[in-house]
Amino acid sequence: MFDNLDPVILARIQFAFTVSFHIIFPAFTIGLASWLAVLEWRWLATGKSVYAEVYRMWVKIFAVTFGMGVVSGVVLSFQFGTNWSVFSDRAGNVLGPLLGYEVLTAFFLEASFLGVMLFGWNRVSPRMHFASTLIVAFGTLISAFWILSANSWMQTPQGFQVGSDGILYPTNWLQVIFNPSFPYRFVHMVTAAYLTTAFVVGGIGAYYLWRGLYREQARVMLGMAMIMAILVAPMQLVAGDLHGLNTLEHQPAKVAAMEGLWETQRGAPLLLFGWPDQLQETTRFSIAIPKLSSFILTHDLDGEVKGLKEWVVDDRPPVLWVFWSFRIMVGIGLFMIFTGVAALVLYLRNRLFDTRWFQIWCMAMTPAGFVAVLAGWFVTEIGRQPYIIHGVMRTTEAISPVSGAPIAMSLAAFVLTYGFVFGAGSYYILRLIGKGPPVEEDAYGSHGVHEPPLVTDLVSEKGGPHV
Repeated sequence: MFDNLDPVILARIQFAFTVSFHIIFPAFTIGLASWLAVLEWRWLATGKSVYAEVYRMWVKIFAVTFGMGVVSGVVLSFQFGTNWSVFSDRAGNVLGPLLGYEVLTAFFLEASFLGVMLFGWNRVSPRMHFASTLIVAFGTLISAFWILSANSWMQTPQGFQVGSDGILYPTNWLQVIFNPSFPYRFVHMVTAAYLTTAFVVGGIGAYYLWRGLYREQARVMLGMAMIMAILVAPMQLVAGDLHGLNTLEHQPAKVAAMEGLWETQRGAPLLLFGWPDQLQETTRFSIAIPKLSSFILTHDLDGEVKGLKEWVVDDRPPVLWVFWSFRIMVGIGLFMIFTGVAALVLYLRNRLFDTRWFQIWCMAMTPAGFVAVLAGWFVTEIGRQPYIIHGVMRTTEAISPVSGAPIAMSLAAFVLTYGFVFGAGSYYILRLIGKGPPVEEDAYGSHGVHEPPLVTDLVSEKGGPHV
C-alpha cells in the first residue's frame, strides 16, 4: 500500500514533522538563556532575592527544553543519510563543515558550562556562575549562527562550484558563510527567539498574577517580558521588512507566493486574505488594499512586482501554504506590537500588573511566538520549493533511492515516539510552572542574600507552592 506513495512527499513530510518539533526548542532556549543571564546580572547588581528565585525556576525549564532540543536535533542529522543521501553526497562538502563547526564551537561550549550553570550554585563563586550563564547564552547564539548560515546558503547559495562529477565544492568560505540572505535571516530568527521567550515568560507571569500567586516574582516576569514586547516587537517588523526586500531580490517566486499574486503588475495590491487556487492560477475571495504590496516591497506605490505566471508551473512553490503561513506570521507579529503598546499605556497609568483583561490577553499570547516561528519556517522552506538548494538542486534530485514504505513506517514511528517523549517533557515543564518559583524563607540558608542557593536536584525540591 505504501509503495504507491510518493517517497519525495513522504520524506518531506517526515523532515517537516521532525524539524517542526526541533525548531521550537532552540527558539525558546536562545531567548531563555539570554534572559537568565539578565536575571543573574540583576541579582548580583541589586542583591534582591526575587531575581534569584525567578532564575531558579526558569533554569530548570531551560535544562529540560535544552535536552529535548538536543535529542530532536540528532534525529535530523540521521535523516540526511537515510532519506536525503544524494543531497548529502553532493552538498556535503559545503554543509558538512558548517554543521561540524556548530558542534565544535557551540554544542561543546553549551554542554560544558551547562553543568556549572545548573549544579554550580555554592560550588563556584557567584562571578564564575554568572560567567557560565553568559557562556551558555553565547553558545546558543553561536549555534544559531552556524545553523542559519547553512540554511541560508541553501536559500541563496554562493562561494562554490559544481565539479564534473556533480559534487559541490566550496571555493570561498566567507561567501558561503556570509551568503546574501544570512544576515537578514540571522537577525530575524534571533529576534523571533527573544520574542518567543518573552511571551512565554510574560504569559506565565500574567497567569500567576491572575491567580494571585507569587506576585513579586510574577511582576518581574511580566515586567521584563513587556520590555521586550515594547522594544523588540517593532524592531522585528523592521527586520522582517529588510528580510522581505532581500527575498524579493534573490527569490522573487517565493515573494509572489507570499503575496498571492499571479500577474506581474505595477501598483500591486496587498491581499489581506484570499484563497490561492494553483490550478486556476488565481486567488479567490481576496480582500485587497490597492498598491500597498508594491509600496511595501519596492517602497514605490507604482513599483513592479512579479507574479507567479513569470515562472513555469514546475518552478512555482506551493502557493496556499506559503500564502497563509506568511499571514499567520505577520498577524502574530502585529498582535505582539499591540501587546507592547498596551503594556506601555498600562504602565504609564500604573495599571500594568493589576489589569485583568491584559492578564488574560498575555496568557492567550503565551504560545504565539512558537506559532509565528513555525509559520515563518514554513514560508522559508516551502517557499524554496521545488529546490532544495535554490537554483542548483531540485528536491526530487536529492532523495535517496528508497520506496515509500520504509519512509511511511519510520514517519509513523516518529509520530508515536515524539508524542510520548515530548509529551512527557512538556508535562514536566507544566509541573515546574505549576510548582512556581522557590520562595521558602530559608531558600538562601546560611549564605545570605548575596549568594544563590544550592541546586542539587532538577526533579524534586522540598516544599510546595506558596502564596
